[in-house]
This record gives sequence, C-alpha cells and structure tokens, in this order.
Amino acid sequence: MGRIYKTYLEGDCLYTCSQCSTHLSLQDHLISTSFHGRTGRAYLYDKVVNVTYGPLEERIFTTGLHSVNDIYCISCNSHVGWYYKEAYEESQKYKEGKYIVEKALMRKTQIKAS
Repeated sequence: MGRIYKTYLEGDCLYTCSQCSTHLSLQDHLISTSFHGRTGRAYLYDKVVNVTYGPLEERIFTTGLHSVNDIYCISCNSHVGWYYKEAYEESQKYKEGKYIVEKALMRKTQIKAS
C-alpha cells in the first residue's frame, strides 16, 4: 500500500477521528454546528485534512440536490462525513468546497497551554 503521510495540526482545539485519533480539523475551520448527518449532529468545516474521498454521487438532502463525496480517515479508513462538490440550489451554494464531519465519528480535543 505504501506509506501514509499525515498532516499534524496545531491549535488550542482540534477535532480527530473517533477510531484512531488522526487529526481532521481545527476549531478555526469550523463554520457551523447546526447540520445533521446519518448518525445525528454534524459540523460544517471549510478545511479538513487526512481524509480520502469516495466516488462522486448526487444526493438529495432536505436542502436540495447536491454532488458529494463521502470522506474517510486516511489512517483507519473509517467513514467520517462528506465533501460538498456542488450544490444545485442557489441558496445552498455556500456549501460548495466545504466538508461535513459527523459529531459521533470524531472527537474534540482541547489543548492546554503550557
């Protein structure tokens, strides 16, 4: 398979994969906590690292039709959310290029200042 290269994030608060603790995003990249995914509450981010992308699919959400890729942790291959490639409703265009990470599939870690 080859070597996996991970990005390690630095910040006061980071979000990691719930299965293997691989870094996924920072509090600074969090846009909204009012989304819902397959497992319940989900968060919208403008930047997520250490993920691979599944095939592009069109899905109908409560907000309309979107083209999305599921995203998976690069280390353990756990499903963690999806990436919005395209939104077809004008009011939903702000989601394009953004990521949803499901709260149940990640962990929040506060870093104590030393």
